[in-house]
Amino acid sequence: MRVWALSGAVHDLTAARIWGIVRDLAASGLIVLAGKGYTGAGDHLRTPCKGRNKPASQKAANQAHATVRGPGERANAQLKTWRILRKLRYCRWQAGRLAKAIGVLQAREMQQSTSHPGNRRPRGAAR
Repeated sequence: MRVWALSGAVHDLTAARIWGIVRDLAASGLIVLAGKGYTGAGDHLRTPCKGRNKPASQKAANQAHATVRGPGERANAQLKTWRILRKLRYCRWQAGRLAKAIGVLQAREMQQSTSHPGNRRPRGAAR
């Protein structure tokens, strides 16, 4: 598989189509929860209902969608705060292992901060 960098102006969905991610997900049979920007990308991508004045059933569906999708969004936001990922200098295929290790450290840090509230690090403090 050939990998190349795309411009930052390229939308996530366009990049996923270029790299064949959308096609591979469809072939695998996985159902993917996505944001509203991915509407129309395929039957296997589930997106929230758009529009105003939605009926209660659509509001409930959107709430359920956000509830399931929320932890993944939170994890991505947490990964972005780790400085080590900003300038990754080794094989990108190894980045998954690094992300898993960071996830373990993050979970441990959260566990410690909830068990010892006085030991919390102030917001914005270096990691």
